[in-house]
Amino acid sequence: MYKYLKYLVIVALLLCSNITWAQKSVRLNQNWEFLKQDLGGIWEAVRPVGVGNPESVPLWQKVNLPHCVNATDAVDPDVNYYQGPAWYRTQLLVANPYKNGRTILHFEGAGQKTDMYIHTTKVASHVGGYDEWTADITDAVAAFKKSEAYQKQFKGKIPVSIRTDNSRDLEMIPSDLSDFNVYGGIYRYLNLVYTPALYVDKMFVKAETDAQGKVAKLNVKGRFYNPTGLSDATVQLKLLNPLGKVIAKQVKKLTSLDSDLDLWTFQFNKPQLWTVDNPLQYTLSYEITSSAGTYQGEEKVGFRHINFVEKGPFHLNGKRLLLRGTHRHEDHAGVAAAMTEDMIRTEMQMMKDMGVNFIRLGHYQQSKIVLNLCDSLGILVWEEIPWCRGGLGGDVYKQQARTMLKNMIEQHYNHPSIIIWGLGNENDWPGDFPEFDKEKIRTFMKELNNISHEMDASRYTAIRRCDFCADIVDVYSPSIWAGWYRGVYTDYKKASEDEFAKVKRFLHVEWGGDSHAGRHSENPDKALSKIKTGGKADERAGDASLYGGGARISKDGDWSESYITNLIDWHLKEQENMPWLSGTAYWPFKDFSTPVRPENPVPYMNQKGVVERDFTKKESYYVFQSYWIQKPMAHIYGHSWPVRWGDEGEEKMVKVYSNCNEAEIFLNGKSFGIKKRNSQDFPAAGLRWNLPFIKGENTVKVIAKKGNVTVTDEIKFNYQTEKWSKPAKMTLTKISQQDDVATLEVKLFDSNSVQCLDAMNWINFGLTGDGKLLDNLGTSSGARKVQAYNGRATIKVKLNKGKSIASVVSDGIPTVFQEL
Repeated sequence: MYKYLKYLVIVALLLCSNITWAQKSVRLNQNWEFLKQDLGGIWEAVRPVGVGNPESVPLWQKVNLPHCVNATDAVDPDVNYYQGPAWYRTQLLVANPYKNGRTILHFEGAGQKTDMYIHTTKVASHVGGYDEWTADITDAVAAFKKSEAYQKQFKGKIPVSIRTDNSRDLEMIPSDLSDFNVYGGIYRYLNLVYTPALYVDKMFVKAETDAQGKVAKLNVKGRFYNPTGLSDATVQLKLLNPLGKVIAKQVKKLTSLDSDLDLWTFQFNKPQLWTVDNPLQYTLSYEITSSAGTYQGEEKVGFRHINFVEKGPFHLNGKRLLLRGTHRHEDHAGVAAAMTEDMIRTEMQMMKDMGVNFIRLGHYQQSKIVLNLCDSLGILVWEEIPWCRGGLGGDVYKQQARTMLKNMIEQHYNHPSIIIWGLGNENDWPGDFPEFDKEKIRTFMKELNNISHEMDASRYTAIRRCDFCADIVDVYSPSIWAGWYRGVYTDYKKASEDEFAKVKRFLHVEWGGDSHAGRHSENPDKALSKIKTGGKADERAGDASLYGGGARISKDGDWSESYITNLIDWHLKEQENMPWLSGTAYWPFKDFSTPVRPENPVPYMNQKGVVERDFTKKESYYVFQSYWIQKPMAHIYGHSWPVRWGDEGEEKMVKVYSNCNEAEIFLNGKSFGIKKRNSQDFPAAGLRWNLPFIKGENTVKVIAKKGNVTVTDEIKFNYQTEKWSKPAKMTLTKISQQDDVATLEVKLFDSNSVQCLDAMNWINFGLTGDGKLLDNLGTSSGARKVQAYNGRATIKVKLNKGKSIASVVSDGIPTVFQEL
């Protein structure tokens, strides 16, 4: 009897636990099938299939979610990326524990048009690839359970089929002229949710303080999902401080549930403020009780005060804060837009570790995971809708833009990190329509600006690069690309001052330039002598092309990491002495794929990131750290530069990027003196030495000090004094192997077998046999077609425990092979 009672208790606890779990999102990650094409109709996804019969084709492949249709073809050098329909299907066990409860599929993002089916019944459709949306499958599931197919064909499971479509469509935003891929697929998490018949659709929590941060005010509004038409409920709310202590409660009876309802207004003194260095968050917990049952939830909020001073800097909680920013695209090697939570967390932590306190999310609403991390890490946010390039479409186009703006504001309203709602990007860029009417664009921009202010008066509006709309929004960013698309980087401060004078509030987002990871230069600023100085520093149509037009670094420069570190170094040292500056955002943090740059050194990649598409840090990452972080660091430039070159006895510059007060350099064990850091002593803030390398292997070490803390760094490299002519031959070598993955390196030599250390030839890797090239990653070492960096290139091969033959082809040079 005792054992029987014990068993009942365990079952009861499990049932209670299941009910608690059930109203939460359960990620549907596994057991999916995928088809990269369209079907003749939904019946083809669910009809009975006999093995070997005609119904067994087309063939589906097994995948996990999140999944992007363009995981690899976005950077395939030989094709245009796929834009069209694709299908996903699975079978679910659906058992809602709530009496008359609702069963919901919650999409965190799928691109770009989505249709969702239960068996053959279309339950929901959605347009837009970046906002969240839900499909209530309750009624369709109930109807299907009555069918014969439910038990006989599907054995008590529910067939779910989802069609995504990223086909080109001029009446959709973003434009396909945009400098990023318009991806397809279920590339964010998809969740199964069980709820009572009445639950909270959205809870809008406004947390604000006075300018001094002494008095806090909380305002809570609720929106309910109530498909069965209940009229009575009770809501209980609690506000918990950052330590989890309840500081206020509210109980309210509701007799109307049809519209957004005011639930609570509360004021208190001495709030713990949300800051970028100490992002303290309060928790609003709530419980809704009705005849349908109880629904619980919580929202994180932060109390802070923001102010973009007119004709001045940015203030957070009454104090000036220089916004030190970057940008993020939802894109990663091997998965494209389908980044996992772990990948997103790694990326955001890397940004914070670089010293970032501000981010512009380009150019669309991003995952709530990103926003939650910005809240908890202390990163302020400009988030925008994807009205990007192409001009202005018709009524369908404009309605989509309105809907996207409203969804973005409502879905991310509670995040303390958000300070700006972005309304557009490069809206001065025509091309999608025969008509390009500036006044019509202005009229629609005014409408979006009004919508944003009506929905959320507590945040600012902004756009980037559309001068004829600059007066409409609260904050404007012009296009300033000094030293890349126009002019030289020493033009930066003057260009910024000129643009600052034209607008009410100035914030400079997008600056920088491309760098081919692993490519270095002994004379990185050589091309600057050809560049006209003193003019406008904006990007113009055609500047991104590597063909034609006037002299500019983006076309005529060497795309080396050496040049970009100098450009970044100059910008950062200038920003320290611009007291009127609200801030800037470097474009972007990570290299990302784009359909409009097929000729770049890694084809179809925008290579302006400070890390590669797989998180590999470039040298420029450390330049930012040397200006932006407090934790002592020191980094010798050149960790990915295995061979330097010059004359025998020639002194060569070695740069150390560090935030330490002083540093001492050692070459091959000998000290070459201590230098003091001075941020205005360009380059490398004065931490640079001219050293006499010896022919062959050299070792450089730095010891840097900041207060009582000492940090060190060391690099080894060869110094080549032999001169070379044009590349005439190649070698292909396996330079390492870890487990079943080998790394291959190709090197280019002249006819006298001297390595050509400035060679930029195109390299094409091939493989036949059991192995597989690890390519289509969009990185300098993960592309089968890539420009050489300093006369070499590498790629990895998955050997699959077999034999293969690798090849390298480069125009005008004999092809080489290597047996693996």
